[in-house]
Amino acid sequence: MTAPTLGAPPRSTLGRIVDRVGGGVLQALLVLIGIFWLVPTLGLFVVSIREEAANNSSGWWTVFTKPAELTLSSYSNLLASGFTASFWNTVLITVPTTILVIGVAAMAAYAFAWMDFPGRDILFLVVVALLVVPIQIALIPIAQLYGFLGIFGSIPGVVLFHVSFGLPFAIFLLRNFFVGIPSSLLEAARMDGAGEWRIFSTVVFPLAKPAIASLGIFQFLWVWNDLLVALVFANTENQPMTKALQSQMRQFGTNVDILAPGAFLSLIIPLILFFAFQRYFVQGMLAGSVK
Repeated sequence: MTAPTLGAPPRSTLGRIVDRVGGGVLQALLVLIGIFWLVPTLGLFVVSIREEAANNSSGWWTVFTKPAELTLSSYSNLLASGFTASFWNTVLITVPTTILVIGVAAMAAYAFAWMDFPGRDILFLVVVALLVVPIQIALIPIAQLYGFLGIFGSIPGVVLFHVSFGLPFAIFLLRNFFVGIPSSLLEAARMDGAGEWRIFSTVVFPLAKPAIASLGIFQFLWVWNDLLVALVFANTENQPMTKALQSQMRQFGTNVDILAPGAFLSLIIPLILFFAFQRYFVQGMLAGSVK
């Protein structure tokens, strides 16, 4: 009796063709999709450095035949309009919010994952339930609370709102990542006399860099691009870039020489952040997919 032959089953002719050309075709397709994806960004950048009369008379793609239309006067007009203050307001809102969400959520996630305390599972279910609470239903009650506390319209008020609504997702994401850490590492640290804080800061937190980077990118983008919360809780002096751009549209209509450079400036910072941490972002998205 002949022993069965081990190995992969024979591939069909179509399968072999796909194996030979699939890699190159797939890469070419992905490059093509990436180029089309970046065309609006390129168009916005070109509009931001073209003369206003040229933008009103022709499309941005004509700049390739008329490079003399390029100018930096739009960015000078943007700075003269007081947009710089809105940029720093956005930074003052986004950076503290991202840091607070990561710090508080990481500690809470560690507690839910590796510490045993009464009501832990019930509290985690409450956190998961908060994920489905729409942000719109909290605007009026929190606005009334902020008015009572005297922080309505201030940057700390906007930060607190973003932190409170960013924590449920952050805790859920990090807790699921922390659970996947081998318990033997924590037990070895406890046998060496390490307390919970030392285990968290020296063992768990460093291992969670991919998940933390993914969470940081998500949180940064959500707050940086937010308009609804800024419209409700930020006054004119503390308005971020999204609200400043919206007010420019309301006051000046088609004021392209202000809107285009402002929109590109608000776009380029998240792009730089994403490309700088994309390696950690991909690792964080894949974390836990294979056990």
